[in-house]
Amino acid sequence: MGTSNALLKLRHVHQIYTSGSRRFVAVQDVNLTVYEGEFVALLGPSGCGKSTLLRIITGLQKPSEGKVLYRDQPLQGVNPYASIVFQTFALFPWLTVLENVELALKARGVPANIRTPRALDLIDRVGLDGFESAYPRELSGGMRQKVGFARAMAVEPELLCLDEPFSALDVLSAESLRNELMELWTTGKIPTKAILMVSHNIEETVFMADRIVVMDKEPGRILSELSITLPHPRQRKSEEFQMLVDQVYSMLAGQTQPESVELGSAPGEPGVTRSLPKVTITDLAGFLENLAEMPQNRADIYRLSEELNVDSGHILSLTEAAELLGFATIAKGDITLTPLGETFAEASILARKEIFATRIRRLPLVRWLLTMLSSSEKRSLPVGVILTALQLEFHREEAERQLETLINWGRYAELLSYNDDQEVLYLETLSQPTLHSL
Repeated sequence: MGTSNALLKLRHVHQIYTSGSRRFVAVQDVNLTVYEGEFVALLGPSGCGKSTLLRIITGLQKPSEGKVLYRDQPLQGVNPYASIVFQTFALFPWLTVLENVELALKARGVPANIRTPRALDLIDRVGLDGFESAYPRELSGGMRQKVGFARAMAVEPELLCLDEPFSALDVLSAESLRNELMELWTTGKIPTKAILMVSHNIEETVFMADRIVVMDKEPGRILSELSITLPHPRQRKSEEFQMLVDQVYSMLAGQTQPESVELGSAPGEPGVTRSLPKVTITDLAGFLENLAEMPQNRADIYRLSEELNVDSGHILSLTEAAELLGFATIAKGDITLTPLGETFAEASILARKEIFATRIRRLPLVRWLLTMLSSSEKRSLPVGVILTALQLEFHREEAERQLETLINWGRYAELLSYNDDQEVLYLETLSQPTLHSL
């Protein structure tokens, strides 16, 4: 497909939220152009502003700063030339498949004598012929998402936006739907002129997209772009495909920085407060144990996703946690266990707790929480108070994720206790761990 005419242009787009005197930069200085004939993927970790950009592009949200141009005209309100498919199915359960698809056309004022045959045609194209009168509860997850695609395409959007449309599906359903969408797109069986997809799945973007826009968080911004010129259908096992996947992993994983950069700062201190990756200790321990069994305690990060049967986004979160805690270093797309990481992987249950407690005490966000608790009466605080304080650093959803991670990590390390009934967090001990040298 050609890429001569620009459909969409973002110019110096910022999205900034305020809470009292604090400013949260969700999206920083994003410049992006999407051309006719392109399948573009926005790829990055949770919290990097991918979905925010999609809402801005479709006109569901106005940027704080910058311009959104569609065919060189400033976007005013909802973009009439764009349609969006969300990760959840978002179907009306009391409407049939046909009625759900027709709804989009009805909202645009399309007469019934036109919208019914158009809806039926799209239902047939996405492979749901025979299910027109079925209700969503009668369909599998993949079939419900196909209805979402048909409804989005019913209005014949020039720009089809996809917000992690396969993430709520099981592996087989997701793979089947990806292949079917690519068949529709590459054969021109849908009227769409360009597709813009948000994803955190690296293999998915290399499989589908013509161009990958790699984003980073804190604040959300574009790191780099990568053109994918492999012909469709793409072969996942080919050397070219795997080299591209490895390249994208390297771009996202980055390289271990000096500790002063890696750790960030605590709330209230100058600099950026480093968020904690949302991973469980069980997953992290299993991840490190697997690395400890590999030659030289080293692995290509992109190969770990397939070898461990773990989603690429979760692999990146695990590598981030291992790096943050000093259990591993990252360079050129490879992850290598440190001697401390090897010690943790081989340690007993109690020794792991002690090592982990020592390491998380170094993290500015954990230090801040322990200081708050030790300074409070009875060395305890309602979680609502802590959440309010975290919202001075993070937007509400992220603050809730950070609080959950802090509680889980702190309880594992036996630094914190939590009363779920009263929703109160306690400082369990003020004693220092014995492994001071770690």
